[in-house]
Amino acid sequence: MSLRVVNLGLPKTGTTTLSRALRRAGLHVADHRIRAKQTENTALHGAYVADLLYRGFYETGDPGAYLTDFDAISEMNLLRDGRSLWPQMDFALIDALRHHHPEVKFLASSRNPFEVSQSMLAWSDLGTARLPGSNIPGLPEGYGETSAERIRWIEGHYAHLRALFRNDDNFLEFDVADPAVRDLIGAFINVPLPWWGKTNVNKLTQVG
Repeated sequence: MSLRVVNLGLPKTGTTTLSRALRRAGLHVADHRIRAKQTENTALHGAYVADLLYRGFYETGDPGAYLTDFDAISEMNLLRDGRSLWPQMDFALIDALRHHHPEVKFLASSRNPFEVSQSMLAWSDLGTARLPGSNIPGLPEGYGETSAERIRWIEGHYAHLRALFRNDDNFLEFDVADPAVRDLIGAFINVPLPWWGKTNVNKLTQVG
């Protein structure tokens, strides 16, 4: 098995919904953290996708080296227990993925930046403590507590992706609120999606 679909979107942009949609389409999806039921490889049980990507990159040159049990990634960042890893913002890692997996379709799940900011604010302590208390690419420690700061960071991330993938047919940025999003993604990855809805919904923002 080899990676076929990689999402570079930020958390709270419908990544859980994307994960479920891809699974229902028959893809084996790694979403933030590997669960025991997803693989017989016990070395991967409980591992974070971000860790596996960086281990593969620095130990072999291929970020996907330790994710051969999966053909899709729906969310890859890690921000907990004092650790802050954001592979979707790392040019060298993304470039290595493109080199070692030239057929991969890159997605960028997105929403209105203000809505993403509000969802981050309302999700546990993500917006109130973890973002402003961590060093994140484009959002150094001490920034990210206000809506304006979070929005500027969110907008910067997607501007960066557009620059990296300019004129690349293997990249698709999509808005989870687009009524045609299921067909759009299905046509892009050449795998029809039998389902699209809402999962892991934030009660205040109503988006997963």
